[in-house]
Amino acid sequence: MGLFDGLRTRVLAFTRELTDSVVDSGHSAVYLRQLIRGNRGDRAHAAPDLAGGADPAPRAPETPVLLIHGYLATKGSLHLLEQQLARRGHIVMSFRFGPINLGDIRDSAGLVARKVESIIAQTGVEHVDIVGHSMGGLVGLYYVKRLGGRHRVRRLVLMGTPTRGTWSALLGLVTAPLGLASLQLLPGSPFLQELAETPLPKGVDVVTIGATRDWLAPVARTALEGVRNIALPTGHSGLLVDEEVADTVARLLREPFPAAEAHVDDTPHPT
Repeated sequence: MGLFDGLRTRVLAFTRELTDSVVDSGHSAVYLRQLIRGNRGDRAHAAPDLAGGADPAPRAPETPVLLIHGYLATKGSLHLLEQQLARRGHIVMSFRFGPINLGDIRDSAGLVARKVESIIAQTGVEHVDIVGHSMGGLVGLYYVKRLGGRHRVRRLVLMGTPTRGTWSALLGLVTAPLGLASLQLLPGSPFLQELAETPLPKGVDVVTIGATRDWLAPVARTALEGVRNIALPTGHSGLLVDEEVADTVARLLREPFPAAEAHVDDTPHPT
């Protein structure tokens, strides 16, 4: 009976792994289709009730959402998440880093800082929300910690962001040897040490979302102390195309500030 139970357990585990691989492969295929869109299309996605005509009733400005893509990615990789968040009532736009994103994270954060100032000047809003995927989250985090973003950002959501570094960045050194960001993403890099030594500013609600099937940025490498750390059953690319993830991000962005939920860190940290 023990042998049978052991075999049954192994079969179930294998089935789950196989199913997860199929699901993640589907997400990857969808992600790649969006990625090859490149940086086409500069129009922000507006909430449905704002896209269809003028609203006769005056309303307070809503907090716009700025999406930041990751390393070796394009603005197109964010296309589905833009649409999903817009359908859930948010005003969303994406940032574009030239053909692909592989430069110094500090420089990228400076570009985001200028973009945010432009948004505020053009719309009259006081703050923005930022959602960063993978390295894009580090761009947003550096902006908030080091470039005055604490005065402009209400909520920062990091999705699959290797705040503790990732050894998968070694692949970037092979595919894009001139990309400085590959070195900055490695565990223990001077950039990550500088970022870790800078405390999170008060007044910005920071949330991390890790993916339990993410081998590029394992969920334990995405955690930050003192903030909410959420783990979802998807992969690295699934964070941008999975409907459940979009629901979670939309819910987080709708929360009043300060967030009603207590900051809970239930993500295992590496020792």
